[in-house]
Amino acid sequence: MPTYEYRCTACNHQFERFQKMSDDPVAECELCGAEVRKLLFPVAIHFKGSGFYTTDYGRKSGRPQKSSTNSSCAESCSGAENACGTGGQESCCAACTD
Repeated sequence: MPTYEYRCTACNHQFERFQKMSDDPVAECELCGAEVRKLLFPVAIHFKGSGFYTTDYGRKSGRPQKSSTNSSCAESCSGAENACGTGGQESCCAACTD
């Protein structure tokens, strides 16, 4: 059975009731007999499964994401003497990514 919380509009008395969903809501305060209002509270939401994290978006499956350092390194790693000061593209790119 769900728990419902009520507050009196006259005396601000707050109380809980265990009621069936089919039961009528409480209409009057148990202390002073004035009108009561049902209080609503946010419920906790738990997202389970894939697709709820920032790492799950923006990438196509099966293709690795290119980094900006590798593309700029490949452009500067041409020739015998390159921007990194190492000889050859393979050693230069390894030096840039470390």
